[in-house]
Amino acid sequence: MQFELMASMMCANYGNLEEEVRDLEAGGIDSFHIDIMDGRFVANFAMSLNDMRYIAQTTSKPLDVHLMIEHPNNRIGLFLKNLRPGDTVYIHPEAEYHPSTTLQAIIDAGMIPGIAINPGTSVETITEMLRIVKKVLVMSVNPGNAGQMFLPYVGKKITRLLAIKEDMDFEIYWDGACSADKILEYAPKGVSGFVLGTSLLFGRGRPYGEILQDIRELKF
Repeated sequence: MQFELMASMMCANYGNLEEEVRDLEAGGIDSFHIDIMDGRFVANFAMSLNDMRYIAQTTSKPLDVHLMIEHPNNRIGLFLKNLRPGDTVYIHPEAEYHPSTTLQAIIDAGMIPGIAINPGTSVETITEMLRIVKKVLVMSVNPGNAGQMFLPYVGKKITRLLAIKEDMDFEIYWDGACSADKILEYAPKGVSGFVLGTSLLFGRGRPYGEILQDIRELKF
């Protein structure tokens, strides 16, 4: 079964970020998930523009940039000029007055447009944007911190999105509290990829390549 695995780089060891990137790349990670937090849209500060730029320069793998910032349209150019065609940029619809304008800037720059939807965001409020974006990042936890517990009601939202994704031509990705049982349940249903953090990939005391191989060999 084919599905993408993305490394949540806010969980990486920043004592040697280059080594982390190299080890993940050699281990078979599909892309690097970059969480940018401004301390306003979410309470936490996480990765920065410079972190993103460094990882982009260190790997040829795609970047998966998740902007958890207020009014991303005011600063979108700073991020886009440091990315490569084919990288993905997600925004939160609640963070922008006119999110479709920001999404169009992402498209015009040759990037893949995406939206991230919080656990409390309903499918109805983002339906029109589903016709613009190519990826929907479903937050299974409230955004801002790693290591949170899965919110079970998010599963019903994913089921609703799965029912309309073919008609609207978007793919669904999972972010937050991603354990092996979630991949086993939702990959066969049509979720295209999973962001891996402390629940499954980082801080396990094992080589990344072994962990990623075990995930890809899960018995569905």
